[in-house]
Amino acid sequence: MAKILLVEDNEMNRDMLSRRLARNSHTVAIAVDGGEAVAKSISETPDLILMDISLPVIDGWEATRQIRANPTTQNVPIIALTAHAMAGEREKALEVGCNDFETKPVDLPKLLEKINTLLGQKAR
Repeated sequence: MAKILLVEDNEMNRDMLSRRLARNSHTVAIAVDGGEAVAKSISETPDLILMDISLPVIDGWEATRQIRANPTTQNVPIIALTAHAMAGEREKALEVGCNDFETKPVDLPKLLEKINTLLGQKAR
């Protein structure tokens, strides 16, 4: 069972995804903006972060940069989540430090596979 920090400002998306992750035996911590994501990446010590890109306060790009800049959180796997699957978004996500990228609406089996792969890599 992994602890996942879900960073999502949309209440309906947050509710749905957190329940689905919990049903798959994950513990879920929630952050609703980029600033809270950076703080909770330290206080909650998640095994993995699901980072929405379009966030208030600090966007997901900058929150990821700050998480990567902190020695405490620099190795936590991050999957970027975005509803805007424009050309270059995946490359930008990887460039700022995300380990993977997934578009919304989330394909849960595909996302769970990515989570399992990243957590498996982390355990080695």
